Amino acid sequence: MAQKRLGNQTVQLQNSPTIIATASIVGPKEGKGPLSSYFDKILEDDLCGEKSWELAESKMVKEAMQMAIDKTSYVMSNVDYIFAGDLLNQLMSTSFAVRDLKRPFFGLYGACSTMSESLSLASMIVDGGFSDLVIAGTSSHFCSAERQFRFPLEMGSQRPLTAQWTVTGSGCAVISSKGKGPKIRRITTGKVIDEGIKDPNNMGAAMAPAAVDTIRTYFEDTNDDIDSFDIIATGDLGKLGMDIAKEFLMKSGYDISKIYTDCGVEIFDSKKQDTHSGGSGCGCSAVTFCGYIYNKLINKEFNKVMLVSTGALLSPTSTLQKQSIPSIAHAVIIQND
Repeated sequence: MAQKRLGNQTVQLQNSPTIIATASIVGPKEGKGPLSSYFDKILEDDLCGEKSWELAESKMVKEAMQMAIDKTSYVMSNVDYIFAGDLLNQLMSTSFAVRDLKRPFFGLYGACSTMSESLSLASMIVDGGFSDLVIAGTSSHFCSAERQFRFPLEMGSQRPLTAQWTVTGSGCAVISSKGKGPKIRRITTGKVIDEGIKDPNNMGAAMAPAAVDTIRTYFEDTNDDIDSFDIIATGDLGKLGMDIAKEFLMKSGYDISKIYTDCGVEIFDSKKQDTHSGGSGCGCSAVTFCGYIYNKLINKEFNKVMLVSTGALLSPTSTLQKQSIPSIAHAVIIQND
């Protein structure tokens, strides 16, 4: 019998796992943004000393995972499982990274929702008593994502104002059955939502309905108090998607405007850095959470947080076939003791 379920899509973790450490690595552009002081490492160049952007992303993943473990009293061999993924075909960046770490691995693809997805599954496996120590993480890279999903950078294609800038970065969290730190209390797993948006340069509009559905479902499942949250942060809707989500939640009777932000809005100064609608990519919510938000939790400036990473589940093939963009969002509620 599913004793931990609340409502239709939410679970209450009875043995709330602890996030005992995080690590975040970002590229040079992200390092010049408003959150620069919260990142563990800022790369000097996007290639990170490698021969390709994909290998550079893989190097970020490996370094972020090792860096996070080094902040704890454990070593990598103590890790029971790694839950992680990226945007590239066959999870190239993540798979190449974890082959050297030699730990049991679950590869995930949730597009840009992967940070919340990895946190969700890692927490469930710890709460269920199957593990004591798990790594959850993800990554993205502007150049590798552009090459796969849009146009070669060499073309110099003009980006419309609705477009977002894929974050170059990797974030990961170490989740433990014991230890000090903020705890993951509840998880709301999202449904695939598709409102017919076909424009791959307007991801915010495509993903906003999924974020709205998941946030609304969480409050319907739990009857939780909106005012009990210090911050509700969606993943990478950007400015346009954030405005859409805010408006539709308001129409549903949920006014989160005082505590709502979006990681894609926070990570760049869109006017000074020319990122149009803001940031996107798996790394967007990953480094914003593992850097900025986790720091605020550790320092007790935040007590209760909802992270809602959002993902557009399109592919180069689906775009060429003129398919609309299905999207998903997963919510993780993190709280101090």
